[in-house]
Amino acid sequence: MDPLVTLIGALMLVISIMLSPLSSRLGMPVLLIFLVVGMIMGEDGPGGILFDDFELAFLIANLALGVILLDGGMRTRAETFRVGLRPALVLASIGVFLTASGAGLVAWWVFDMHWLTALLIGAIISSTDAAAVFSLLQGRGLHLNERVSATLEIESGSNDPMAIFLTLMLVTMIDAGGTSEGWMALLMLVKQFGI
Repeated sequence: MDPLVTLIGALMLVISIMLSPLSSRLGMPVLLIFLVVGMIMGEDGPGGILFDDFELAFLIANLALGVILLDGGMRTRAETFRVGLRPALVLASIGVFLTASGAGLVAWWVFDMHWLTALLIGAIISSTDAAAVFSLLQGRGLHLNERVSATLEIESGSNDPMAIFLTLMLVTMIDAGGTSEGWMALLMLVKQFGI
């Protein structure tokens, strides 16, 4: 890897960390600051950095997701699971499915897309961001009902699998071009959650 790329990446990280106290003053998640710094340094921003290595981006995103979920899971108390596990699992499965369906319906109606493409967009945006929820619940000191707080915490960390499975199922259906392979994708979804 080019040393200049490493230096620029480290500089962007340092700038984001230095701007982190700004997030608590403005009441927004730290992730938003990291995203803004990345957008400013990107090819469409004043930084003009051209980055098109999707494999490296995929690896970094998966590592970051693993760290975020591990951090949130390590901070979650065992009592939290006793209080909010059942409603969180319902929200993480049926709730994500209903959110994906609703967002897909809006995309189909507003943007006049094919219904499978609209549902794919709904599936992609249907899960909440675990890092944002963990930082808001733990960093802001919100005083929520224990059951509500526990449900939000567990649901935000466990809703990604449903969104991933819905996305994979819809990509398979779009690739098949019809419903014959779509039923196989639906069977795959049922098997994944059944097993």
